[in-house]
Amino acid sequence: MSELEEEYRLDYFEEEGFERKECSECGAHFWTRDHGRTTCGEPPCAEYGFIENPGFDDEYSLEEMREAYLSFFEANDHTRIDPYPVAANRWRDDVLLTQASIYDFQPLVTSGQSPPPANPLTISQPCIRMQDIDNVGKTGRHTMAFEMMAHHAFNVREDAEEEYAFDGEVYWKDDAVRYCDELFESLGVDLEEVIYIEDPWVGGGNAGPAIEVIFRGVELATLVFMCMEQDPDGEFEMKDGNSYSYMDTYVVDTGYGLERWTWVSQGTPTVYEAIYPDMIDFLKDNAEIEHTDEEADLVHRAAKLAGHMDIDEAEDMETARGEIAAQLEVSREELEALMEPLETIYAIADHCRTLAYMLGDGIVPSNVGTGYLARMVLRRTKRLCDTVGVDAPLDELVDMQAERLGYENRDTVRDIVRTELEKYRETLDRGSRRVEQLAQEYAERDEAIPTNELIELYDSHGIQPDMVAEIAGETGADVQIPDDFYSLVAERHEGGQAFEDDEESADERFADLPETEKLYYDDQQRTQFEAVVLDVFDREDGYDVVLDQTMFYPEGGGQPADQGTLATDETTVEVRDVQIEDGVILHRTDESPGKGEFVNGQVNAARRRQLMRHHTATHIIMHSARQVLGEHVRQAGAQKGVESSRIDLRHYERISREDVKRIELVANSMVMDNTAVSQEWPHRHEAEAEHGFDLYQGGIPPGTNIRLIHVAEDVQACGGTHVARTGDIGAVKILNTERVQDGVERITFAAGDAAVEATQRTEDSLYDAAEILDVAPDEVPDTSERFFEEWKARGKQIEDLKEQLAEARAGGGGGGEEVEIGDGVAVIQRLDTDMDELRATANALAEDGKVAVLGSGADGAQFVVAAPDGVGINAGEVVGELAAKVGGGGGGPPDFAQGGGPDEAALDGALEDAPDVLRQVLNA
Repeated sequence: MSELEEEYRLDYFEEEGFERKECSECGAHFWTRDHGRTTCGEPPCAEYGFIENPGFDDEYSLEEMREAYLSFFEANDHTRIDPYPVAANRWRDDVLLTQASIYDFQPLVTSGQSPPPANPLTISQPCIRMQDIDNVGKTGRHTMAFEMMAHHAFNVREDAEEEYAFDGEVYWKDDAVRYCDELFESLGVDLEEVIYIEDPWVGGGNAGPAIEVIFRGVELATLVFMCMEQDPDGEFEMKDGNSYSYMDTYVVDTGYGLERWTWVSQGTPTVYEAIYPDMIDFLKDNAEIEHTDEEADLVHRAAKLAGHMDIDEAEDMETARGEIAAQLEVSREELEALMEPLETIYAIADHCRTLAYMLGDGIVPSNVGTGYLARMVLRRTKRLCDTVGVDAPLDELVDMQAERLGYENRDTVRDIVRTELEKYRETLDRGSRRVEQLAQEYAERDEAIPTNELIELYDSHGIQPDMVAEIAGETGADVQIPDDFYSLVAERHEGGQAFEDDEESADERFADLPETEKLYYDDQQRTQFEAVVLDVFDREDGYDVVLDQTMFYPEGGGQPADQGTLATDETTVEVRDVQIEDGVILHRTDESPGKGEFVNGQVNAARRRQLMRHHTATHIIMHSARQVLGEHVRQAGAQKGVESSRIDLRHYERISREDVKRIELVANSMVMDNTAVSQEWPHRHEAEAEHGFDLYQGGIPPGTNIRLIHVAEDVQACGGTHVARTGDIGAVKILNTERVQDGVERITFAAGDAAVEATQRTEDSLYDAAEILDVAPDEVPDTSERFFEEWKARGKQIEDLKEQLAEARAGGGGGGEEVEIGDGVAVIQRLDTDMDELRATANALAEDGKVAVLGSGADGAQFVVAAPDGVGINAGEVVGELAAKVGGGGGGPPDFAQGGGPDEAALDGALEDAPDVLRQVLNA
């Protein structure tokens, strides 16, 4: 008997006459009103039974089904919540993409640290599951992008209510199953056909009983009852092999697939015709896919068996296809030829929707994180289009989905797609050569190119595995592409945390100290204060001083720590650095002021003022960049300083000089408006509801209440210090822009005094150049261009003269020694000139039919050897022998080579030996 069996014995099941059964095919336990049922009803234990036989009263579109669901739960006292972005790393730092509605409320709400925005609530949350990418199109039911309709209730056990941000029980398992039944019933479904499969859930250190809801062969919902946490002494051993025990909070976490509910209501052959009808028709027409009546009938019959094509369940795709073909009484090859183009069309439609979500929510393609995943989907979609013969521009296909989803930044989305495709073409040109080289290596070893090489080729060069197979086939190399290739690639970039956790373990010495009162938030302009020394701790290079309150800002959020002094009646100590640990602020000093002492603190006012200017200017630069470059721009990092600061932005192309000038104009306009810079501490749910997740440009702050900084229209969550009014910044000057990684642009800038000093340094350089050129500063560009063009012309003239000199030397004998070598003549000569002239002379001699052996002592001992065709002399071998005589080396192809060594004194001797060397090479 399962340890969790009692968790599934609901009063509701007993009241409604359910019976618990064991599936005769897979052994899963399930609950049903149909006492004669023997299987769990889910593929591969059953076929899809709703195709052309929906079982709902009406057909629903996506929009109609979403509204029906949300309205049902609103009528049952749930509050409707707006969906969050698909980029979950906008509000949490442990994952990249939103894969379920519960992600919206993790970790703060589910742990009880923060109350939910409503309790209970209902939502229809767009999600992306990259792990399903290889199943899309094949199973008829999988979509990488989907909406998870859900209802959630957050509960706390009575004896622990005081410790959490919400209390009591809203509802639990019985009510959750009852709601599910009532939703089915409201849509006209015969409840005897609804099956509830027991399937315990485990994830992220939590666990609990869960129920899969099956109707006519398809899973339409999952009801998770999150009530356990990992515990080595726990009484429940779950499927991950770990032990779990009950926790104080327990959460109703449900997921109803909007697409599948819509599909079942319509009874179409696949989910794709139900949710992308217009796009599927367009893609079929564009790819010229047409079916006879007989082929259409075969497609319909195959669709009912498509559940067997699940990569996670089947032995492999070829075997699964063969089994379906056998049931349909056709050959595997015939079924594959019919289904693969359709499956590709389905995948294109789904991938375009995924891209619309990603790009529409501001994800910029790059080589890391969410950007990499977006790039992977885009490149795969392009390859699918090419494979099936869809020639419509990809940006138009993505725009079709972006328009349907209601995104307002569609022009930016299309621009990103076009830019990415151009990058892809450039990458393919470089990568194809690497594939040819790799294929040759494995062909010579008589080995198949392994999967890890395929993934690396995709990661580094964007080469799709089927392209590798095509290129490798030309060299005789074998390639075995795993069915779940793209899932493996996604897992490589999606697994684990989105960001590295570099936090050090807490120092136990500070555990008993109270949190330091942060005076710098009360008055950011003030730099003097009084405090009591609570404790002093030794360090290798000084002391950590803990005060009861402080004006010193600790390093954080990219802002360096304040510096200054702490003074008592007896001594003054230098504060060189300030850090914070678990709310305790540590002043790192050169001497100890003494525990229990009353101190007068003084922050370095000039340094603080400049840091405040730069921090506020960072907000202004960010806001201005979004105004100029687009709302997709988001912060990827920042570092404030005294002399200058920098901010990294996610953007899909280089920032031009014109962009810089426009950003500067917008930024300085905000400065000159002299707007007040204000702060507030709202509840985080209220802040997110009003301002969205663009609040978190500089990171995700902890706590129920968060600090917001308002600079004109810009609002950001921020813990740094700021000026009182934008005019206090003085001026903003962008010093430089650079690409720090693909998809990330860095802007380095200065504000206030630093901006003036930076401008003066630039002007000094300009005036120095003007003085050297003996022109006015505004004439420097034209004069420099004229000088540069003259310099290039003179360089070309010098090269021409060198070639003429070389030809004259070659034609007139030039003083070199001529020796007969076999049937030819060799000229051996020392010319103490540069390598360019040496090469030109050697080429001229070779064109005249002579072997040239030339040496120069202008820079050590250098040789150039040129040999015309048909003389039997290998220039590379000759240079190798001669260079060895002067302590060096060299070589090259048979017709031309060069080399040398450091021993210039041995040059003449080596040239004297040259005739013998030539004869040895010739005779060899």
